[in-house]
Amino acid sequence: MIKKTKIAMGVATATLTLAGALISPQVVAQSQADQTAALQAQVNEMAEMMKSMQAELSRVKNTSASADAIKVQELDQWMASVKSAPARAVTKDHQISFRGGWARNNDNRGAAGSGGALSTGLGDDVLTSPTDKDAFYYGGAIDFNVNNDLFGLMDGVSFAMELGLEYAQLSEYETSGLTAAITTLDANQTDSSGGAVSPLIPAGNYQQSVTVNRLRINVSPKLKFMHGSKLSPWIIPVGLDINIISPPSDGVTVLNTGMQFGAGVDYELFRGIVLGVDGRYHWTPDDIDGVDTDGFTLGGSVGFRF
Repeated sequence: MIKKTKIAMGVATATLTLAGALISPQVVAQSQADQTAALQAQVNEMAEMMKSMQAELSRVKNTSASADAIKVQELDQWMASVKSAPARAVTKDHQISFRGGWARNNDNRGAAGSGGALSTGLGDDVLTSPTDKDAFYYGGAIDFNVNNDLFGLMDGVSFAMELGLEYAQLSEYETSGLTAAITTLDANQTDSSGGAVSPLIPAGNYQQSVTVNRLRINVSPKLKFMHGSKLSPWIIPVGLDINIISPPSDGVTVLNTGMQFGAGVDYELFRGIVLGVDGRYHWTPDDIDGVDTDGFTLGGSVGFRF
């Protein structure tokens, strides 16, 4: 009995061993197949990711290349337009001018010998003899351009400030009024018997003759019309005048201030070279201790724009 039991146990053990031997390879094979399939799936997934990345990289490269090509094309078009555009001239708006012409005063510079104390002229303008009202003048001016649209109010109307200097000569080496007055006094001197007496001042010792002149400085706003054209009319609505006279008045005053009003026209003969004509009236609210500086000027000018 025992022997049979041992034989049965041996047979069962052998059977189990054989079954395990037959089953284990299948299990192992199945496990390896699953791992291989999982690895293949991962490889396939990575391949898809790589393809997607390559596609995105290609798209980015194409987009960048296209943008660069557009930029290069736009730059080429801009350069071509710049080269084909006509050269633009630089606008010259400031101007320096040299002026000269004729002046006419409202009154004579002096009136010595025509009245005053004892009809000698003393008490009039004795430092200068009577001069006529006409004179010649010359000088210059600088126009500083501020804008070309009248502060945004009117297109084509330039606003400038003129700084001018003008010398006028009324007479040259006239006998001074003091000389005329002393000569008149000498002629009227008589002794008790009515005879002539020695002159107050010996002949030849009188005051020297003088040159009667005037220096005028002006600062004026100027409106220039038709900006950009060769012909340019202009006006000075009102400007400041400073008058300096020589010789001084009887009160030894040499300076007074007033106003000027003017109009003219400029014509650009060549590029930057301007010819002009103008007329101006000068007025002061008061004279210079008896010396009147009111009057007008009429003349021409040659200017250079810069």
